[in-house]
Amino acid sequence: MKAAWTETHQHVIDAVSENQLMAYTRELTKEVRSSGSPEELRAFLYAKEVLEGFGLQTSLSFHDAYISLPVNARLKIDNEAFSCITHSMSAATGRAGVSGELVYIAELTEELHLPGKLVLTDGIATPGAVELLENAGAAGAIFINGPIIHEMIVSRVWGNPTPETKKQLPKIPVVSVADPEGTRLKEKLAQNKTGVAVWMETVVDTGWRKIPTLTAEIKGEVEPDKFVLFSGHIDSWHYGAMDNGGANATMLEVARVISEQNLILRRSLRFAFWSGHSHGRYTGSAHYCDQHWEDLYDNCLLHVYIDSVGGKGANILGESNCMVETKEYGGAFVTELTGEEFIGKRFGRGGDQSFWGTGTPALFMGLSEQPLSDDLASQTLVKLFGGIKSGGFGWWWHTTEDTLDKIDPQNLRRDCQVYAAVLYDACTRNVLPFNHAAGAKELKEALQSYAKLAGNKLDFTKALKRVETIEALSAEFYDRLLTETWTDEEARKINDQSLAISHHLISLNYVSGDIHDQDLAMNQPPLPLLKDVAILAELEEGSDELYEWLTYLKRRLNKVEYVLKQAEQAVNRWRSMKEEKECLH
Repeated sequence: MKAAWTETHQHVIDAVSENQLMAYTRELTKEVRSSGSPEELRAFLYAKEVLEGFGLQTSLSFHDAYISLPVNARLKIDNEAFSCITHSMSAATGRAGVSGELVYIAELTEELHLPGKLVLTDGIATPGAVELLENAGAAGAIFINGPIIHEMIVSRVWGNPTPETKKQLPKIPVVSVADPEGTRLKEKLAQNKTGVAVWMETVVDTGWRKIPTLTAEIKGEVEPDKFVLFSGHIDSWHYGAMDNGGANATMLEVARVISEQNLILRRSLRFAFWSGHSHGRYTGSAHYCDQHWEDLYDNCLLHVYIDSVGGKGANILGESNCMVETKEYGGAFVTELTGEEFIGKRFGRGGDQSFWGTGTPALFMGLSEQPLSDDLASQTLVKLFGGIKSGGFGWWWHTTEDTLDKIDPQNLRRDCQVYAAVLYDACTRNVLPFNHAAGAKELKEALQSYAKLAGNKLDFTKALKRVETIEALSAEFYDRLLTETWTDEEARKINDQSLAISHHLISLNYVSGDIHDQDLAMNQPPLPLLKDVAILAELEEGSDELYEWLTYLKRRLNKVEYVLKQAEQAVNRWRSMKEEKECLH
């Protein structure tokens, strides 16, 4: 599809000011903004003041959050020290530290058995890697990041822990070193065939503290209860000029442009600034979801997220995260404004995507990235971001070097223009053209893959028939959405049914557990309810384990079939509007 470009869209993007964006960024990034700190609160208060200056009504609230601030780390072999940092949610060792034999493992797998070892490995510290090492019995982890050390959070728990999920909090100390330190550690191992004893200490300030959430809203005039959510985090690693000062500045500039031009919106635009992103594994957005679940479920038509925009050299915009339902819609504005083909990238489990359980369509995370290159920093980051042409947010991401000089003012304005155009359009277009046929197709392909893995052990016929029907009916109606004109009342009904379809298809495509809960912060495949089907091929015919897994997976398949039945009913209600309209004419 092509972007529905109007004269007002052009006015919106022309009004975006490079000078204003840099002024906001400069003010927001004057201090290090750790979650729950006084410095972070001052940034929140600044954003609040700016928004109120545009005439917006704001709400600044506080809640208890489980926050983890890395303090210090030490790493020694005999009396030789190695420069390192520890990470948010790492286990703290206490003053005694932890000692053990150092081993180097190039590739982490589920088969490892490393009881009591301190493990040296390549890459950025991630929750998945830490989990593998914990399961292997390691006493601690040392990650070699590349040419520069990157701050990370290593917890698998999304948001505040519960009595159940707290069992998933990291149990071992974790540190990271840069490549020169990693090379020296490998040399020590090569020189000592009988083994190398290493000692490490981690100091991490982890516990409950108050953190802020700031919201503001520009009210729509036709259906004010319905809204588009535009969100980003204010907390930062170090000064965080790109991550996330430029993004916060973009949020303020979008508010300025729309409010100062007195643009009439059909539905409301809600701004949300989170804390607890970097140091609490998205506890701010997760808490907001808990407190406003029904409002999000009933009224949020789209969540647009922003992170790490405007970086120097960030010229790849075609691989930003999206859902297949929102890919054509959001991508059309990227192409219109930059000329770049938008191929999109499926959301990973990150970036304050706390609203999948509510079935809310989502678009964008970090819009612009660096081109992929052969340098070590790029190769390190691409393993984390998974790009085709893109190589992540820049070598300075999550480091002390993320300062104001890493922002390119022209790139920041360009990125802001894309967001401004998308958000203005999403709040004014009478029918939001989300492609549910694409969502059904993604689910169909996942079901076909699972059916192949299951062989004759599970019958996927009913689920496949239903998803194929949903795909065909949605494709038929999607074409009409793009070509026909709808009255306000027709549009209201269409959007309501579209959201009902999203509730079923998006939660099925992205949620493994209960829709009112939060899955762990671990990437998972499409249709994660059935991700364990692959286990069936490994089990012996007639074994207890096979029958147990068949029972478990049949119950999950029943849930998939039932949700697809509900989605099919919603699609049929959607299509009935076609028949009503044709009867009237």
